[in-house]
Amino acid sequence: MEQIETNILAFELGLAISLVCSLLLVATTRWHGRFTLDATAGVQKFHSVPTPRIGGLAIMLGLIFACAVSSESQQSLLAPLLCAAAPAFLFGIAEDMTRRVSIGARLVATMASGVACWALTGVSIVNTGVDVLDAMLTWLPLSVLFTAFAVGGVANAVNIIDGFNGLASGTVVIGLVAVGLIALDCGDAELAQTCFIVSAVTIGFFLVNFPFGKLFLGDGGAYLLGFLLAWLSVTLVYRNPQVSSWAPLLACAYPTFETVFTIARRLWCRRHPGQPDSCHLHSLVKIAVAGRYFRKFRAPLRNACVSPFSWILAAVPAWFAVRFPQNPETLVQGTLVSFGLYLGCYWYMASAARARRRRATRPQTARISLAELESESASLQS
Repeated sequence: MEQIETNILAFELGLAISLVCSLLLVATTRWHGRFTLDATAGVQKFHSVPTPRIGGLAIMLGLIFACAVSSESQQSLLAPLLCAAAPAFLFGIAEDMTRRVSIGARLVATMASGVACWALTGVSIVNTGVDVLDAMLTWLPLSVLFTAFAVGGVANAVNIIDGFNGLASGTVVIGLVAVGLIALDCGDAELAQTCFIVSAVTIGFFLVNFPFGKLFLGDGGAYLLGFLLAWLSVTLVYRNPQVSSWAPLLACAYPTFETVFTIARRLWCRRHPGQPDSCHLHSLVKIAVAGRYFRKFRAPLRNACVSPFSWILAAVPAWFAVRFPQNPETLVQGTLVSFGLYLGCYWYMASAARARRRRATRPQTARISLAELESESASLQS
C-alpha cells in the first residue's frame, strides 16, 4: 500500500513539475528566446508566431523529480531509462538551440541510447515472432544492434510526426497507455506504473502545447518520448514473453507507418529520404480539412484541429494491441487493417488537397502530381 501511495505521488509530482516548468519556459521566453525560438519560415513550419521549442526540457525535469520520489522498485526501472536517454535527449536539445546537428548524428545518438539502455538493464529484443530472425537474434551483438536500430527508428519516427500542437505528445500518450494496460493485464504492475508516470509527465507539457501551441516539444522532447515509448515496448515483451511482439509494434504503429511511408514516398519521387517536405499525412490534413472547415479559427486553433485526426490513427492499432496482446494472428491482421486505414486516409487527404489547390490556382481540368503538391502546398499552410 505504501508503495502504491509513493508511486501516486510520483505521478502527481511529475505532472505538476512538467506543467510548471513548461509555463516557466513560456514566461521567460524573452531571456532564452535568442536560442530557443522556432522561426515561422520553413517547409514544415505552420505556426505564425515564433515559439520556444525546448518543451523536452520540462518533460525531462518532470521525469527526474518523479523518479526521485517513486518507490525503490520503480526507480530500478525508470532511473536506467533516464540515464540511457541522455544521448538522444542532449543531441536533440543541441539541435533545438543551434540548428546545426545533422540528421545522421541525431540518429546515431538515439541508437547510442538504445545500446546504453541494454548495458544498464540487459534488456534486448530476442523474440520477434519470425523464426529465422529469432535464430539470428540469439547472437547477443546482433540482438543489441537490432534493438538499438528499432529504438532509434521509433524515436526518429516520433520526431517526424511532431508537426502540430499536441500531435506527437498525444500519440505517445496513447502508445504509453496501451503498453501500460497490457503490462497491467499481465500482472506487471511496476512496468505499468512506469508507463503511466511517463504519460502523466507528458500530459503536463501537453496542457501547455495543446491547443494554443505556447511551447513546442522540439527535437529533444520528441527523441526523449520516442525513446521511452520504444524501450518500454521492448521491455514489455522481454519481461512478459507471453505477449506477442506485434503488440508493442501496434502501440507505436502510427509514427512507424508515417516514417516507412515517407521514406518510400520520397524515394519514389526521387528525393532524399531525409529531405523535409510538406506532404506528411498531418500536413495534408491541415490543407484538406483544417484549412477548409476550420479556416475561420485563429492559426493556433486551426493547427490544433489536425491532431485529433492523427490520434484516431494511433488509437486504432493501439486498441488491437490492448485487446489481443497474446494473439499474433489477430495482431498481424490488426497491423494490416491499421496500415490500410493509414493509406486510405493518406490517399483521400492527398486527393482533397490536390482538388483544393486546383480550385485555388488552376482550371478544373488541370492535374497536379504528388511531387508538385510537395512544392506548392506551402502556400496553403497559413
